[in-house]
Amino acid sequence: MGPELRRHARLPLVLLGLLALISSLTLWSPPAGRTSWCLEVGPGLIEIALLAAVYRRMPLSHLVYVAIFLHVQILIYGGYYTYALTPLGNWAKDHFHLARNHYDRIGHLALGVVPSLLAREILLRRTPLKRDAWLFFLVCSVVLAFAAFWELLEWWTAVLAAPDVGVAFLGSQGDVWDAQWDMLLALLGALVTLPLLSRALDRSMAKVPTPAAR
Repeated sequence: MGPELRRHARLPLVLLGLLALISSLTLWSPPAGRTSWCLEVGPGLIEIALLAAVYRRMPLSHLVYVAIFLHVQILIYGGYYTYALTPLGNWAKDHFHLARNHYDRIGHLALGVVPSLLAREILLRRTPLKRDAWLFFLVCSVVLAFAAFWELLEWWTAVLAAPDVGVAFLGSQGDVWDAQWDMLLALLGALVTLPLLSRALDRSMAKVPTPAAR
């Protein structure tokens, strides 16, 4: 690993260390149980492991690494309490007289924000796509497809896991349109993020060192 790549790795390594500490503390004795924690947080940790494995070949922008770190914190908070019982969501429910705990909506909105940044960077760096309407359309399509796959994953987990854990992981709270709302929020997250953060992402991408050819 060259010196520029090592310098670029400092922030991701700091974030990785913080994540390891937070994960250890929250996994010790979560109110929702360790199984629920692993189901909720596991996909985010797998994503981070994959990005770490390909870092030498494809380091990503610091903006994307920070976004992923924050996204996993959302997952950890939901996995620690279960999404339906998070104190933040319960406070909002009582304060605004809502019918349910809506913390899971924040998670699905983030499921549009973060993957849109990740998909945009990968598509720009690995394909001939340019910064035009087609890129916007394809990134939003990727996000919507990923959100739909996540709903399938929740369904499969609810069917295969223990009934109590599966229902908690599904998090529908009796809302028959929960899956549709979740996919819509992910799409809205992408539609809002791309116009707002594309230039910031471009600036962050410009600082990514080029890996040495092998």
